[in-house]
Amino acid sequence: MVPLARRSDTQIGHVSPAVLIAPARKAAPAGAAFQPLQRRHAMLVRLTMICAGATAATRKGRFPSDEPLEPRSLTLAKAVRGTLRRADRVWTAPALRACQTAEALSLNATVDPMLADQNNGRWAGKSFEEVQARQPEEIAAWLTDPNAVRHGGESLADVARRTAGLMDRLIAERGHTIAVTHASVIRAAILHVLGAPLAASSKIDVEPLSITDFRSDGRRWVLRACGVTVPKPAKPLGPKGVHGT
Repeated sequence: MVPLARRSDTQIGHVSPAVLIAPARKAAPAGAAFQPLQRRHAMLVRLTMICAGATAATRKGRFPSDEPLEPRSLTLAKAVRGTLRRADRVWTAPALRACQTAEALSLNATVDPMLADQNNGRWAGKSFEEVQARQPEEIAAWLTDPNAVRHGGESLADVARRTAGLMDRLIAERGHTIAVTHASVIRAAILHVLGAPLAASSKIDVEPLSITDFRSDGRRWVLRACGVTVPKPAKPLGPKGVHGT
């Protein structure tokens, strides 16, 4: 998905790892004391979402279709093989780039359609500028209305409902689940857990190959960390000791 405000899955807006705790569904009544996770159930459910690597198309700001990973993403993923915690189950979105990411990470993953990227319909493979020039009204509606589906694919609200159903299902899955998915799904999961409005989606950058971690005591989710990225190799020094570009 190319997020709102003309962002792409590949834009790097690093979010420092953080511990954010919020109710998954309803806010607590005014004046009610915060109730932490039950200590004996604190590790009951863990969900680690990994954003699929970038493709040549998404690097150029195009609406994703089903392209293979770019070589650099494969290299970065392979560099962290074996560093992920043991999981009781590993799932991946059906897109080629997600399956290749899981394979590069040495994860034996099962495809789950619930993890699929936002369906971009007729806009898949096209740049934002190209669509805006040809369909300015449709783009304007897509940027402002979470229910807009004029491009024939999924709306932001559709992705949010699908992701909420996934989170509700996973809260009963005891143990650790690793899910290789896409920025659109990860943003929707964060909004669901924090109880934030869909309009806030445009304010969340999810970098390719970044990790977002959720925990649950079987009753509600908390966001444990987000924006944890794969270390990138340093660029070689130039002839005057300046990093190359």
